[in-house]
Amino acid sequence: MDREDRRRYFVVGSVIIEVVTPILQQRIKDDQTFRAFGTLQDYLNNPQIKHILFHLRHNNVWCCNDTNNCVHIGSLPLNYRQWNTLYSKTTGPCPHNCHCKYTANAVQLNDPDISLCCVILLNCCNLTSNEYNTIQNLRQMKNNFLSHNTEGAITADEYKSVWPDLTAYVLQLDNTKEDNLIRIENRPLDEALCHKYNAILLDIHQKLDEIGASIQGVDETIQRIDTTTNAIGRTVQRNETAVNRIDQTVTGTNTAVMGIQATMEYHTYIAVKQVKESIKPYKLGQSIFTLHHQIDLTSVIGDDSRQYRCTGLTIVCYSSQQLYSSCYTVESVCIEMYDINNKLKLKSISVPGMRWWGSGITTINNKLVVGGDKLLIIDHQTGEVVQTIQTDCDPGRLHGSGDRIFYSDINKNNNNKLYWYSYTDDRHHTLTLPSPP
Repeated sequence: MDREDRRRYFVVGSVIIEVVTPILQQRIKDDQTFRAFGTLQDYLNNPQIKHILFHLRHNNVWCCNDTNNCVHIGSLPLNYRQWNTLYSKTTGPCPHNCHCKYTANAVQLNDPDISLCCVILLNCCNLTSNEYNTIQNLRQMKNNFLSHNTEGAITADEYKSVWPDLTAYVLQLDNTKEDNLIRIENRPLDEALCHKYNAILLDIHQKLDEIGASIQGVDETIQRIDTTTNAIGRTVQRNETAVNRIDQTVTGTNTAVMGIQATMEYHTYIAVKQVKESIKPYKLGQSIFTLHHQIDLTSVIGDDSRQYRCTGLTIVCYSSQQLYSSCYTVESVCIEMYDINNKLKLKSISVPGMRWWGSGITTINNKLVVGGDKLLIIDHQTGEVVQTIQTDCDPGRLHGSGDRIFYSDINKNNNNKLYWYSYTDDRHHTLTLPSPP
């Protein structure tokens, strides 16, 4: 790592913190103003906004009201620190741990960092399709090049790909920032400011959330460090000649910090080891699936196949309580949403451009995906098509995994190609298999 690698990191980090974050904060302000809320606290206290954000932190919880809009997802975009920044728990008559038991803090516009801004904007605000995609791309860029960059450096080759995209995304959101970008690109390295930005951009809190249960003892160690640090301050105030003893205490504090790091690394190693040991190898042809549960929805859907039919291989369980199926009737092609436990049809989403046969349905990034002559990304809450992804074939038999959407060409028989789209690099990939996938 040389000085120029550090400067490149400093330039990209400066744009994210000094330009992108204020733009996103202002975009939240615009949505707040549009909804006629006087303060950001009032905006966050709006039941609809609070309900959405609540389920981005709390999983498998049903609220006392507005149950139809309770959403349960595998991943939780909001970490504890971000949730506690926004809301505090209050006492009340509600027996549930639901969004009605929380109230918004006196949050100011500059309090949410870029990660929290992105969560609020992508899930709560009225965005155009271009705005949504641009903010999503900026969040992904931060995660890829800054959030886990413990070296605090960006190579020349990485910078060649990052900088053009970063400047393009910024100008798409605010075309008045070109002078700011030029000024930042030409600024010299400021090591002190670079260290500060590095600390802000590293996604430490997310990592702590992931392994928090395994490092409870770290809190006690930190408290001891705080106590030691306070003792140093009092010693300095009482007697400035106690420099040698302070040096010894600081050395002990540094050792304790190294111990924390070692503890975190150890518990991470143990967690990964346990996951690997829990994965059982399977032999080719071995049956690994067993029936877990089955539900008869005839009472909801009806059994008149001339009027209503669910397409094959197109049902996806969005959570343990909700089921989505791509269906067609004599009138339209749609996505049906069912409450599994109560056998209730919750809503029907009509999707223009969705194919009535073989389209497939899956989920990615908390959104639904269906096939037509292209991939259609749908907000399951509003029914809006928030993104379309062009493909070189007619995609069918969809499957979402991580940041990828896998599909095959439904119009070609004996086609041995498996296709997938990657959100990370915004590219389509193809793999030829020995037989049709």
